[in-house]
Amino acid sequence: MLNAIWETEGLQTVGIVVLVFASIKLLHLLGLISFSEDSVEDELELSAVRHRPEGLEQLEAQTRFSRKELQILYRGFKNECPSGVVNEETFKDIYSQFFPQGDASTYAHFLFNAFDTDHNGSVSFEDFVMGLSILLRGTVQEKLNWAFNLYDINKDGYITKEEMLDIMKAIYDMMGKCTYPVLKEETPRQHVEVFFQKMDKNKDGVVTIDEFIDCCQNDENIMRSMHLFENVL
Repeated sequence: MLNAIWETEGLQTVGIVVLVFASIKLLHLLGLISFSEDSVEDELELSAVRHRPEGLEQLEAQTRFSRKELQILYRGFKNECPSGVVNEETFKDIYSQFFPQGDASTYAHFLFNAFDTDHNGSVSFEDFVMGLSILLRGTVQEKLNWAFNLYDINKDGYITKEEMLDIMKAIYDMMGKCTYPVLKEETPRQHVEVFFQKMDKNKDGVVTIDEFIDCCQNDENIMRSMHLFENVL
């Protein structure tokens, strides 16, 4: 049961798994998980969108996706997002469909901000595939950097207890009735306290990127979660 997993393997592990799982849900909605055998365009079709993505060659060089994979990803992205960009409300709509028993809006907000690397209020195709490339095919270091960026809500280079609590509450809210038995209201804060005891090596009340990566790399459960979705595409 999910609750048993959270209790035995640690909330930080679940947080990272849910991060990747939520991204897979986005792929599924866009129809990008099952590749068809139909032929695809040799080049990206750009005329129908307001946002014009970078060329295939540049994206191929910047990501771990092949040219064909990028073409298929773009076709699905363009079909669902004709303007060429995704806004935050679209993210919220996507996750509300996949987590109807809970409230996914806050987690979708945090995840959107992690994908929106230039903080302009929209996620372009480039933003999407760059983040996806890290989550699915990046090194462990790259994936952990991405996860740290998600938890570092104000982007000051540190994770505070309140930031971690906000993320964990958002995960609980998103899962909703999927957790059984129903978790007590104080459970997220208790788990965050355990998290900081483990990660905050110098006990200064914040977790740095180095502390975060060092702790995760020495946790078998987290390392195992890093490889769960490597063969999705």
